[in-house]
Amino acid sequence: MKKMLMATTAAALIATTSLADDTNSEVTLGVLFGFTGPIESLTGPMAAGAELAMTEATNSGKLLDAATVTSIRADTGCIDNGLSTSNGERMIAEGINGLIGGDCSGVTGAILQNVAIPNGMVMISPSATSPGLTTVEDNGLFFRTAPSDAREGQVMAEILQERGVKSIALTYTNNDYGKGLADAIQSNFESAGGEVTIVAAHEDGKADYSAEMGALASAGGDILVVAGYLDQGGLGIINAALDTGAFDTFGLPGGMIGDSLPANVGSALDGSYGQIAGSGGEGIEKLKGLAGDAFDATSPYTPESYDAAALFMLAMQAANSVDPAEYGKHILDVANAPGEKIYPGDLAKAFDILREGGEVDYVGASAVELIGPGESAGTYRMIEVQDGANVTIGFK
Repeated sequence: MKKMLMATTAAALIATTSLADDTNSEVTLGVLFGFTGPIESLTGPMAAGAELAMTEATNSGKLLDAATVTSIRADTGCIDNGLSTSNGERMIAEGINGLIGGDCSGVTGAILQNVAIPNGMVMISPSATSPGLTTVEDNGLFFRTAPSDAREGQVMAEILQERGVKSIALTYTNNDYGKGLADAIQSNFESAGGEVTIVAAHEDGKADYSAEMGALASAGGDILVVAGYLDQGGLGIINAALDTGAFDTFGLPGGMIGDSLPANVGSALDGSYGQIAGSGGEGIEKLKGLAGDAFDATSPYTPESYDAAALFMLAMQAANSVDPAEYGKHILDVANAPGEKIYPGDLAKAFDILREGGEVDYVGASAVELIGPGESAGTYRMIEVQDGANVTIGFK
């Protein structure tokens, strides 16, 4: 512990000295994700994606004064506001220049209010999707590369209609993410003429979901839509449904998409389907090439994490500054047209263009287009579970 404290103090002194001297030779980005908790199976590749962009920038030697970009990782637990806030404050003390995170929506709001705003720190989340984050007063400090659940509700309603689903039972994890997503799914599905037989919350971390399943089974529906977390309550709900025979097909929104769910449930999940933020095309193929076998570049929110890190560094280059008060104003500029389109692997080229006073349109791995108050317009990858694995069957 003493050695860790000494290292932390040294890191903070290095970062402070760098800013005071205005050399821009060191850039530190915080990576604040739920490395434990209900989406822990997703956050390893997410962090690796963000750090791949940092390595690319460092190796280019073209960011600012040949800056070296490093990361500091810390845990949110996904649903632990206290842990998230304390770790965010620690990152500030260690001298970060930008914050990639949070991951889950509730903790992201807590970090924004308690850490980012008081310290003037820019945040870019790759995976916080609550519609409530669209209208939060953020002082221009908060951006996200994943689209709002308001959009996902529309997409899911369309998919259900296309599959001929007339009625759904709907359960959600009892937090900001789950409630916002459930509201969006319900309103869009009902507007399209569908019936929602029940909307019921569930808590994460329970050993037994039989009571919740009794209410859901009694209400019935063509399928059960589970707006939860794949490594926690959502998994428990699905197992309870299968054990009782109440439902055999499930609608799976973004928090339920990941390799661990079919791995844990098995072939009984075959035929279930859903969607998660993601895109096809040149950007994701280039990211897959960069990542190679090091990690799964197509893992949920991993492309968005690479893009979050890249946007930080492009904005810093455009501002010629690592000061959030200076570079934050440039994030929307580098993310959108006009300018030369930039994909994974193109960061060196982008840094040259910006240094010479040109413009870039960062497309990245997830087809970045930031709208309104700095959130993604968003495309979605449609998923179906086939032979015990998630298979991409199209995009919306």
